[in-house]
Amino acid sequence: MQQFLQNNLSLIALVAISGAMLLWPAISRKISGVKEAGTLEATQLINHREAVVLDVREDKEFAAGHLLNALHIPLGQLKTRISEIEKLKGRPVVVMCRSGVRSVTGCRVLRNNGFAEVYNLKGGIIAWEQAKMPVER
Repeated sequence: MQQFLQNNLSLIALVAISGAMLLWPAISRKISGVKEAGTLEATQLINHREAVVLDVREDKEFAAGHLLNALHIPLGQLKTRISEIEKLKGRPVVVMCRSGVRSVTGCRVLRNNGFAEVYNLKGGIIAWEQAKMPVER
């Protein structure tokens, strides 16, 4: 057994590092305290609680297709443009991007600026489109 471990140490290290990298996004979300909403929960928040959808993708991505009535503020501009959405602090906000990774940062920015009910759209627009949900182009 010891000989096997010595002969395959680099392979074992590669497997361990790969596994950690695959788990990191899930661990990071748990640590950050960001709530996630799947497509069904996001739809319920939008339809029954008048949730605001905030798309933090870049201009070109947004133009290619976005959720109906989504507000658009690219993530890189969110901190400086937060005043544009301050009046929405009392409503739930669903933050989205392409895959649900950048939007976690957007959720943190909103939480740090007094938004109490913030959700990350799990899987982003990719999951939304896979669920055959409507997209505005």
